Amino acid sequence: MSGFIERADAALANRVLKIAVERTAGRAEANRATAVGAFPDFEAARTRAAAIKDHVIANLGHYLRQFEANAVAAGAKVHWARTADEACAIVVDICKAAGARTVARSKSMLGEEIGLPHALAAAGIERIETDLAEHIIQLAGERPSHIVWPAMHKTREQVSDLFKAHHREPQTDETIAAMAESARRELRSKMLDADVGISGANFLIADTGAICTVTNEGNAELSLVPPRVHIVTAGIEKLVPSLPHAIHMLRMLARSATGAALTQYTSFYAGPRRPGDRDGPEEMHIVLVDNGRTKMRAEGLAEMLRCIRCGACMNHCVVFRQIGGHAYGGTYPGPMGAVLTPALDGLAANRDLPNACTLNGKCQEVCPVRIPLPTLLRGWREKSWREGLEPVTTRAGIGLWAWVAQRPHLYRLAVAMALPAMRLFRRQGWIGRLPLAGGWTRHRDMPAPAPHSFSTLYQREQRR
Repeated sequence: MSGFIERADAALANRVLKIAVERTAGRAEANRATAVGAFPDFEAARTRAAAIKDHVIANLGHYLRQFEANAVAAGAKVHWARTADEACAIVVDICKAAGARTVARSKSMLGEEIGLPHALAAAGIERIETDLAEHIIQLAGERPSHIVWPAMHKTREQVSDLFKAHHREPQTDETIAAMAESARRELRSKMLDADVGISGANFLIADTGAICTVTNEGNAELSLVPPRVHIVTAGIEKLVPSLPHAIHMLRMLARSATGAALTQYTSFYAGPRRPGDRDGPEEMHIVLVDNGRTKMRAEGLAEMLRCIRCGACMNHCVVFRQIGGHAYGGTYPGPMGAVLTPALDGLAANRDLPNACTLNGKCQEVCPVRIPLPTLLRGWREKSWREGLEPVTTRAGIGLWAWVAQRPHLYRLAVAMALPAMRLFRRQGWIGRLPLAGGWTRHRDMPAPAPHSFSTLYQREQRR
């Protein structure tokens, strides 16, 4: 794969991508503002949500044991996976034991994190995505570009072309309703006939052993109810102590993700079908995945384990809204991905991600569990510097800047020379091309500097 700089550069040059991302993220930002404005004491609710997650993370072993005991008592089988490979092997073995040829899978970012789609393909098991957006990116052979709207980078026209190329009975009208009906014709019978269903979990309820799923299309239910075997894959940080705690987190999740008071489908499941039940799976397996989470807790990233995967941070991120999700290269995009990807995949290969941030703090401002994302990103930057991962040119450039900045007379002289030089390139208040600033001006204009620097204006004010 190309590096982040190359991916971001390609994304900035893609005008269709910008339109598609801004259309969805802008609407999400507006909807969240409306929902939060109608929520009494939202700031207090955020504080409580953060406290719930911190309590669970600090007592993770206790709640994991409690959840396992209650899930087993409800009839489920609990499996433990330390790594992504172990998790995939467990899921594939369960599928093979069930004689599965097809699986119906509900959208799950953990599934993407551990590489489950590739593991199923390698085992010769057909995967039917029950989420419409996941179906779209499956046809396109791509990864999700957003954790709530996986296909937000696709325009309606691009989706129409995909359906016409892959569906047996594609739409004849270029409307959203017609395209949704085309997907329903293509997928519904496959979903109902699948041998195994695989879902994620938004929350794991410790005192009942139940799982909670949240979807807008009922796709989790389609992966759970019809198949004979249901497999849940969930990160160990998904725990909450009880149902009232889960309800509080749900109120935060829906408003932060889509601006709704409650998501269309919110379901709780505990164990497989019991005698007298009209439907449900004959077997239920829960795969609890670590994959670096205990290491994150031990190495100063415990606050990141609060994350409830709402996507609000990326919806409000000025960088994400310019380059979309795929430029980040990992499973998780945006500010949360810039923190998580170095933790999951190593800092050396992802040192550019923490730098893809203006540190304006908007992500922390909207996070429903108050994750200090800018602080965590600065921590990665500092570690990258300490470990010598930054290029020699970067270290030399920053060293030169620091040397000049520590000498006020030289700094003022440099500013006094730079501002008039920059103004030579302005056109109608903007700079379209500037030597040594091609990374900025290649895809957008730079505001021309003001006639006087802040320091000059400040000194004048002080002399009055």
